[in-house]
Amino acid sequence: MKSLTILRHAKSGWDAPVERDFDRPINPRGRRGAELIGQYLKKQALSVDRIVASPAVRVTETLDIFQPAADLDALEPHWDRRIYLASAATLIEVLRDTGRDAEHLLIAGHNPGLEDLALMLVPESANDPLRAEIEAKLPTSALVRMEIDIDDWHRLDIGMARIVAFVRPRDLDPALAPSMD
Repeated sequence: MKSLTILRHAKSGWDAPVERDFDRPINPRGRRGAELIGQYLKKQALSVDRIVASPAVRVTETLDIFQPAADLDALEPHWDRRIYLASAATLIEVLRDTGRDAEHLLIAGHNPGLEDLALMLVPESANDPLRAEIEAKLPTSALVRMEIDIDDWHRLDIGMARIVAFVRPRDLDPALAPSMD
């Protein structure tokens, strides 16, 4: 049995003057969300033994805050440019390639790819409220934990996973809920 943790980058700073989307930083609300989600992972004792991540600035900044809060600062992420704006199919290939012997793999990146990945890995079911919540939206700094009945990441395929946890920053601090327009 393997576990996969999906972590979407923290809320971006859209008012930051950057030439490329790749260079967009996170904002103060994003920093708080990344810290809370890291603390949640630590409190729940959810193991991670390998991190694969997009090298985009908003992901690196998210992990700079998330990892110490989760007590994972000793893990050096494997930076994989394929994750930046990747499709779910590409993300499955990344996981197959980089999982190697990891039991508990974390992937950090972007939407819509991460949301699509979660929905692709977990079969549709009327009795799965967590999948329905992810289908509605995988917000920034959200974390999805899945269990997958495989012994090798090369065997990862669609419809194989089961969601065991889904948490958003607003679940941990209501002040981080989206503002109503």
